[in-house]
Amino acid sequence: MDKIRLHGFNNLTKTLSFNIYDVCYAVTDVQNREYMDYIDEAYNAERLTQILEDVANIIGAKILNIAKADYDPLGASVTILISEEGHAPEGMNNSEEPGPIPEAVVAHLDKSHLTVHTYPESHPDFGISTFRADIDVSTCGMISPLKALNFLIHSFESDIVTIDYRVRGFTRDVVGNKHFIDHEINSIQNYIDQGTQDRYQMIDVNIYQENIFHTKMLLKDFDLNTYLFNVEASDLKKDQRESITKSLKQEMYEIFYGRNI
Repeated sequence: MDKIRLHGFNNLTKTLSFNIYDVCYAVTDVQNREYMDYIDEAYNAERLTQILEDVANIIGAKILNIAKADYDPLGASVTILISEEGHAPEGMNNSEEPGPIPEAVVAHLDKSHLTVHTYPESHPDFGISTFRADIDVSTCGMISPLKALNFLIHSFESDIVTIDYRVRGFTRDVVGNKHFIDHEINSIQNYIDQGTQDRYQMIDVNIYQENIFHTKMLLKDFDLNTYLFNVEASDLKKDQRESITKSLKQEMYEIFYGRNI
């Protein structure tokens, strides 16, 4: 898409909603508490703030305000208000290619925000524990928040990822024509590096006429040891391994497909 000569500021709002899920099998009360304690420490408000500050650097935003909280007994939230930092340097654009990890670029932003909320969850009857993090990156101006997607994916250990991207509103060019999007996009997947794409099963659902784009990702390889907390698969009987594997895969498929199986 040719560069648009705008009348005034770029009024388009570009929002990236990024959800990750980490699944674990912790069958005893002790294992479950230890897993939840691990998640609470690994993704506390301080670490999440650092991740969002790095995202702000990637998209060139100036941080105006940070609000953060660790919740009792579990979970954390961080909200960062960001503002315009400057104009994107020559050569920086919204082309469909992976963004930096995490080298800084400068973007044109105004009254935008970054948020993250975490949701640790477990069920006492099934031994399945799930950690979810919801992240929103909303920008007004030139650079799409999709440029931060690579960094975000690499910042979390994710079994399932769901990504929504939407461009809202319109901006006008110098002759008064409305533009409802200012960059070409065919798929969110084009903003993800090839190594990550190779590791995940990926599905696209896009509504091009509404500028709504959606991608779901499910980790391809399954190693039971990576899902067991403080126990080795070799310490379990064969029927236990098979039963746990079935439960874990069912949990992951249900999250990925958004329905009970």
